[in-house]
Amino acid sequence: MPDVDTRPESTDETDDDSPKMFHYVRKNKIAESAVMGTHVVALCGEVFPVTKSPKPGSPVCPDCKKIYEGLLPGE
Repeated sequence: MPDVDTRPESTDETDDDSPKMFHYVRKNKIAESAVMGTHVVALCGEVFPVTKSPKPGSPVCPDCKKIYEGLLPGE
């Protein structure tokens, strides 16, 4: 599998401060973003800083999911 994980798109939050959906981003960028506040780029092209972690069953961006499912192992 590619080195991709899900993280929230922080600019699209609900009233209770939880993101509406999570996006697929490269794992090696998650910790850097969380610590340094740098922005990550999701598979769908969204750019945002990592601020929250997904919970099981969290909604995933349909564009990211479609792109992820189309990737070949190791891409």
